[in-house]
Amino acid sequence: MAEIKDPENTIIMELKDGRVVIELLPDVAPQHVARMKELARAGKYDNVAFHRVIEGFMAQTGDVQHANMEKGWDARRAGTGGSDLPDLPAEFSRLPHARGSIGAARSQNPNSANSQFFINFKDNDFLNGQYTVYGQVIEGMEHVDKITRGEPPATPDRIVSMKVAADA
Repeated sequence: MAEIKDPENTIIMELKDGRVVIELLPDVAPQHVARMKELARAGKYDNVAFHRVIEGFMAQTGDVQHANMEKGWDARRAGTGGSDLPDLPAEFSRLPHARGSIGAARSQNPNSANSQFFINFKDNDFLNGQYTVYGQVIEGMEHVDKITRGEPPATPDRIVSMKVAADA
């Protein structure tokens, strides 16, 4: 098991196949980290589908508005929403979109990230400097690798639960 160095800036995400531990990077992208923690603490990510999962690229989730598979699930709209909080400004850095990194999903507007995020299956250097990186999987990437593929998947996987480690 990975050592959790900073429980306040670590996310524990339960998937169908097991636990995924994400180390957040508040020094790199403080607003994105704060948003993920706020939504996780409110239980907003629980039961949210992975609505866009592309083999050899990434798994996208976090549409708390339309992709909660227990409340308000709408397969046609999953991936089009965010949260009821305002969009975030880009917090670009020199960190690469490496395997296991967490990136902020957004529209073409760089300042439109809200609640959605993606986990890179491999190094995706073509995203560097264009999408905010604000976390890194430090345990459980083998569970991320098993997420059902599709755009959208016919039977999507979901985040079973997502918590800040300090609260778990």
